[in-house]
Amino acid sequence: MSELKINQRLIMTPGPTMVDPRVSQAMSNQILGQFDPDFTDIMNENMALIRKSFRTKNQWAFPIDGTSRAGNEAVIGSIVSPGDSVLVPVFGRFGDLFVELAERAGGKVTTMTTEWGTVFDQDRIIDEIDRLKPKVVAIVHGETSTGRLQPIDRLGEAVHRYGGFLVVDAVASYMGTPVEVDKWQLDAVVGGAQKCLSIPSGITPITFNDRFAEEINQRKRVEQGVRTATDREGRNFITSNYLDLTQLQDYWSPRRLNHHTEATVADYALHEGLRLALQEGLNSRFSRHLKIHRALNDGLTAMGLSIYHAGDHEMPMVTCVQIPEDLDGDAFRAKLLRNFGVEISSSFGSLQGKIWRIGTMGYSAQKGFITNFVALFGAALLQSGISVDLKAGLDAVEAAFTTPKQTLKTLEV
Repeated sequence: MSELKINQRLIMTPGPTMVDPRVSQAMSNQILGQFDPDFTDIMNENMALIRKSFRTKNQWAFPIDGTSRAGNEAVIGSIVSPGDSVLVPVFGRFGDLFVELAERAGGKVTTMTTEWGTVFDQDRIIDEIDRLKPKVVAIVHGETSTGRLQPIDRLGEAVHRYGGFLVVDAVASYMGTPVEVDKWQLDAVVGGAQKCLSIPSGITPITFNDRFAEEINQRKRVEQGVRTATDREGRNFITSNYLDLTQLQDYWSPRRLNHHTEATVADYALHEGLRLALQEGLNSRFSRHLKIHRALNDGLTAMGLSIYHAGDHEMPMVTCVQIPEDLDGDAFRAKLLRNFGVEISSSFGSLQGKIWRIGTMGYSAQKGFITNFVALFGAALLQSGISVDLKAGLDAVEAAFTTPKQTLKTLEV
C-alpha cells in the first residue's frame, strides 16, 4: 500500500473550506487525556470563546463532537418531544433537513415555503407563529443551497409571546456575518466548523439559553452506567444518548460526566480557530467577508457571467453563478477540478444544474485566493468554449480593493 498523497487544491466551495495552517499546526500537538486538567482547561476556554463568538452571555456554549448536522440533531432531538408543534419556514435544502429531524423526533411539523432563491418577509413568519403558536420554530439563517441570508432578528420575540423556542441553523453564517444570539433573542443556535471558521469538519459549536436548558432538562435521563442516586429520570426522555444535550451539559460542567471520549484534537482546532477569529475582531472579520464577496461578484459580472438573484439577501460568503446555457455544469466542475485543481459546488433540488455555488469563507476569503480563482475559472470557461472577458474580470477584482472600506449596515440581520 502506497503512502497517502493529497493533491494540492484551491477549495472555493460553501464548505468544507481550506484550513488555516495555524489550525493544522495546533492539531499536531500531543494528545491529552479527556480529564487531564490541562485539557479540561482547554474545554473551559473553548466555552468562553464560543460565548464571545455568538455574542452571548449564555452559560451553555460548548461543542458537539460531530458535524454540523449532529449539532442540529442534538438541538432538535432534545427540545422536540413526540406531538410537539414545530414550524419550519423552508427556503432551501437545509430547511428540509429541519423538517426531517423534527419529524424523526416525533414533532407535528408545519412548513411554510417560498421560492428557492428568495427569503421570507419576517411578518409572514410572524403571522404564522401567531396562528399556530408552535412550541418550536426552526429556521436556517444562511441557506447555502440558494445563497440567501434570512432576516431573523424579530422572530425570537414573536415566538416567546407563546412560550415557544426559536432554534437557528447558523452553520454557514457563523463567523462570517453577525449572529446576535442575545440581541435577537435566539434560544438555541448551531454554528459551523468547516465553513467561515475554517477548521476541519467534525466539531460543532452550539449555544442555548437558560429557558431552553430548563425545558430540555425535564426530559433528562443519565445513563445507568454513570447514574447516581441524585439523578432523576425525566418524563419522555431524550431518545438519543450521544446527542442528549442534558447529559452533555453535565459533561461540559464541573461534574465532568463520563459521557463519551472527547475529540481532543478537534478541540485544539476549535480553540485555535476561535482564537484567531476573535483576535481579528468580529466586525473586521464580517467586513472582510463582505468585501471579498463583493469583489468576487464584481469580477464574475465583469467577465460576462450572471449572479443568481444579485442583491437579493445574498449571503456575504456564498456567490451563486448562473451556469451558461449549453454548458454541462457538472462536467465543467469536474474539468475545473481535474485540470486546474479548483473545486466549486453545484446546488440541489430546483436549482440543480442551474447554478454554481462559490464559497469565500474564513481563510479562503482573501484577495489572493479570489484573484487566482477568477483567473483559473475564466481560463477553464474559455477552454470550454464560453466567451468571457477574463481581463475585465481581473481588473474588476483589483478595483474592488481600492474602494473605501465596506460597512456592516447590510449585515445587521
